[in-house]
Amino acid sequence: MAVTIMGKAFRAKELVTVGLKSKFYGLAKDDVQRICAKLGLYPMMRMHQLSEQQILGITKELSELTIEGDARAVIRQNIALKRAIGSYSGIRHAMGLPVRGQKTRTNAKTARKLNRIERRGYSTYAGASIQQETGVFGAFKNFLKPFF
Repeated sequence: MAVTIMGKAFRAKELVTVGLKSKFYGLAKDDVQRICAKLGLYPMMRMHQLSEQQILGITKELSELTIEGDARAVIRQNIALKRAIGSYSGIRHAMGLPVRGQKTRTNAKTARKLNRIERRGYSTYAGASIQQETGVFGAFKNFLKPFF
C-alpha cells in the first residue's frame, strides 16, 4: 500500500527520511531529520508504519517550508537579481559558463558554442540593449526572434 503526502506517492517499505528527501525539491537531510525529531519519528521508520496523525504532522511541517516550485522560484529570482546588478556570477550565468570557478579551457567549450547567441545580447551597460535594437539590423533581429 502506498502512502501519499502532499500529492506524492511513497512506497510502503521506503524509509521516511529517504522518501521525503528524494521526493521533495528543496529538502535536505538536516531538514528531514528536524521534521522527524519534531514529530517523534525514529530514524529507521518506514512509510507504512506512519499513522494518520503523523502523516498530517509531516504535511503541516512541509507546508511551512519553502519547497518544490517556491524553492525553484527563489533560485530563479536570485539568479535574475545577480544578472540585473551585473555581478560576476550574474554575467557567468548569462553567458552559460561555470559560475563557481571551474576551469573553462576544455569542459565549457561546448556550452560557449551553444550559448553564443544569448551571450551576444548580454551587457552590463543599461543602454546597450536599446542601442542594439535600433537600426536595420535590430529590426531584422526582432523579426527573426520568434523563429529561434
